[in-house]
Amino acid sequence: MTQPMPAGVEIVGKITPAVEEVLTPEALTLLADLQRTFNSRRLELLERRRARQQRFDAGEIPGFLPETAPIRSADWKVAPAPADLNDRRVEITGPSERKMMINALNSGASVFMTDFEDALSPTWENVIDGQINCSDAVRRTISFVNPDGRQYRLNETIATLLVRPRGWHLVEKHVLVDGTPVSGSLFDFGLYMVRNAKELLRRSSGPYFYLPKLESHLEARLWNDVFNYTQDKLGIARGTIRATVLIETILGALEMEEILYELREHAAGLNAGRWDYIFSAIKKFAKREDMMLPDRAQVTMTVPFMRAYTELMVHTCHKRGAHAIGGMAAFIPNRRDPEVTENALAKVREDKLREFGDGCDGTWVAHPDLVPTVREVADDYLGARPNQKDRLREDVKVADREITTVGVPGGEITEAGLRLNISVALQYINSWLLGNGAAAINNLMEDAATAEISRSQIWQWIHHNAKLADGRPVTRSLYAQLRAEELSKLGGSGPQRYEDAAEILDTLCLADDFIEFLTLIAYDYLD
Repeated sequence: MTQPMPAGVEIVGKITPAVEEVLTPEALTLLADLQRTFNSRRLELLERRRARQQRFDAGEIPGFLPETAPIRSADWKVAPAPADLNDRRVEITGPSERKMMINALNSGASVFMTDFEDALSPTWENVIDGQINCSDAVRRTISFVNPDGRQYRLNETIATLLVRPRGWHLVEKHVLVDGTPVSGSLFDFGLYMVRNAKELLRRSSGPYFYLPKLESHLEARLWNDVFNYTQDKLGIARGTIRATVLIETILGALEMEEILYELREHAAGLNAGRWDYIFSAIKKFAKREDMMLPDRAQVTMTVPFMRAYTELMVHTCHKRGAHAIGGMAAFIPNRRDPEVTENALAKVREDKLREFGDGCDGTWVAHPDLVPTVREVADDYLGARPNQKDRLREDVKVADREITTVGVPGGEITEAGLRLNISVALQYINSWLLGNGAAAINNLMEDAATAEISRSQIWQWIHHNAKLADGRPVTRSLYAQLRAEELSKLGGSGPQRYEDAAEILDTLCLADDFIEFLTLIAYDYLD
């Protein structure tokens, strides 16, 4: 580095002009302050997760917390939404890759969430370039020239930008503070804040975030303390930051009100992160044979335990004055097969009709071509209103056992479902290792959550010797046979990393104990 480094800070990633641009002394000083102030609490909360998991493995079933009942019964609201976050009827998501960001911001969606988490492979180049792309987007200078000469620039009207940092469990190994890798959450958040917060305020917006993978209100409290500390450090008013929390863990679903309460000065809403939620349900009860899920295609949003959590989310948000944002429509339109596209759009419309009918104020899509269809549904429900937070859904009465009774009545495990899990996991991990965390697989835009569902189901089925619909048990040998067969079907032009992907998948599926996140071991395979 040509610039002076703060004491105790070391950059072990390759030093490039982009790294010099992003990791300024000011930025590194803030990162070091955040790490030294909050990392010990982060580690304590991760240890708390492990301790709770041991109790679930031993048969404990979680529920609503008795000690926080006074919060749930008290009368309080979150802060009012800022003007550019009040109408969120269609939200689009994607990695912080330059061309994708321009297309998403121009898509006609109300909100664009750019992702440093499940849709981004966290190579050193990706996380650094992502910060530059975000800063250019904030300043509306972002542009891109395709190899074929096509030019991409922002339209006059664009979506409101939100950023999803990595979860509390992840680190950024290329930057050390006092010899320890910095928290990935603090790295992504801190850099975005120091580079953009004041510029966003000058543009009558603000630093807005999506918070992933929270498992308790104590983890939300940590984020709130990080927000206040950073706002004070940067000299901006408390409450400037706004955060929407993804309810994508079954434990987070049991503490929705408490999570909003902890973040109430900064809370912007909750989102039904459906794919990670299914993964969480499998993971938390992986050792319970009575809670095994069938083929993932059968785990729809209308099965009882999924319906319970989404209805509770809408009720909770509107009770507290927060936005309720529906789940992801991941379909990628197939321009070569209009019939496939037509059938898929019909399913997307049906899904979004259900969400807005339940009271959601907005919903997610993964591809710009879905925005018109979903906006049409949203406009039919909302009209000129920015949201429907006045629909309190007081008819919703959800017991904690409805959330934790995980299962699909009449569901079954099939060889086709097992093969699909193996194939999708291999394809996604290969893509992630090649630096692409948003992979087009089977006409769907997949991120890490789909691979997590796939490999966790395989582990659980093997662990419990589950029976396929034809009576055969799911064994290690059956997995090995099908994995070899599915792997032989995959390939492609250019460099591939299927050998590494297969090694990672074997580790995940055949380990004696459940591995919490695939990214925890796959990260070692990235430069």
